[in-house]
Amino acid sequence: MEIDGAPPVLLLPGGAESCAGFFPGLVEGLPGVRVIQYDRPGTGTSTEDGSLAGAAAHLGSFLERLDAGPVVVVGQSLGGAVGVLLARAHPELVAGLVLLDPTPVNDPRLCARIERMTRVLGRLSVVPGLGAVLGKGFRAAALRGARDLRPDCAAALRRTANLDIPTLARAVVGLTEVSRSLHESDLPRLPSVVVTADRKPGHAVRRAHERLATALDARLVSWPGATHSVHLDHPDEVLDTVREVVAA
Repeated sequence: MEIDGAPPVLLLPGGAESCAGFFPGLVEGLPGVRVIQYDRPGTGTSTEDGSLAGAAAHLGSFLERLDAGPVVVVGQSLGGAVGVLLARAHPELVAGLVLLDPTPVNDPRLCARIERMTRVLGRLSVVPGLGAVLGKGFRAAALRGARDLRPDCAAALRRTANLDIPTLARAVVGLTEVSRSLHESDLPRLPSVVVTADRKPGHAVRRAHERLATALDARLVSWPGATHSVHLDHPDEVLDTVREVVAA
């Protein structure tokens, strides 16, 4: 299904992962749409040093050099948080947002917990012997989670299970300060969807996602059984959602 006059779509992967292969089926599912895959400095295949605090400025400059904006941003987890920061800093470059269980950058307490936990994991991962145990645990969890996924999504999950924990810890540095400086009232209202994992009502992350959706005037959706890796366990629904925002 081609969408006439569609804006470009910018893909932002979660964590410190590379965008290549991170969103199975999305590029192929958007024929005729320019799809931009981006690894921010300090993550994925990027050879540049960078910080989360500087992510929006770097991404804004990148899009201006490409003469690509405004774009529909599709971001999962930390990539979703970067998409929110870009929309706040450069609303003229963002046509819409699809946030896939984004890191709750609008909640400083949750962000402090995430940054602290990731920092501890980063320290533990370099302890001789312990890093191998942690890696084995992540891979075992991925193998269990991949059993019911379609083949391309299972392969993506297994690939991301080879987690570089120290790189992830560095990628999250500054998340708390970034969150404290973000005010929901500063966010632009634009065609957006916030996809939240299937959590219980009242869960702190769900509440943060609800507030984020309200601030963006976005639709909040949650599909039964959706996990943090919603792009892998509900790829067809994600593709339909991206097409919806692109068409809008």
